Amino acid sequence: MPSFDIVSELNMQELDNAVNQTKKEIITRYDFKGSKSDITLDKDGIHLTADDDYKMKALADIFQNKAVKRGLNLKSFEIGKFEAAGGQMLRCLIKLIKGIETEKAKEIVKMVKGMNLKVQAAIEGEKLRVSGKNRDDLQTVMGHLRAQDFPIPLQFNNFRD
Repeated sequence: MPSFDIVSELNMQELDNAVNQTKKEIITRYDFKGSKSDITLDKDGIHLTADDDYKMKALADIFQNKAVKRGLNLKSFEIGKFEAAGGQMLRCLIKLIKGIETEKAKEIVKMVKGMNLKVQAAIEGEKLRVSGKNRDDLQTVMGHLRAQDFPIPLQFNNFRD
């Protein structure tokens, strides 16, 4: 029976490349000369530090531009508030959104069942498995879900006949 998985994943290699490109750009930009601005990636997310509000906004904007050029969806990032880090420095945490939460998964399952096709959708951890007898029905589900505007990025993989 044909099936596919609906996931929300983040390509960590491309994310690392975007962070490294951002570091290189802030080293060479004139408005960041002599500043202590920095961007680092760890398991919690992406940490930004900057001298003032203008540089923090510019740093976040540079990162977002690099991420888009690397093929990353901006829905995968949740930019936090700018906080004082001591000594007139600001810090910000950009959280990484991976996996499909249970509430959003239930919403997607409800949407798939509302299409009145002969397919079944099941929640399996942080992904959904959609299966059915007809491949065309599965492709219709994919097309319908791509047309929707979800708060998280969705990818379709593991298509099997």
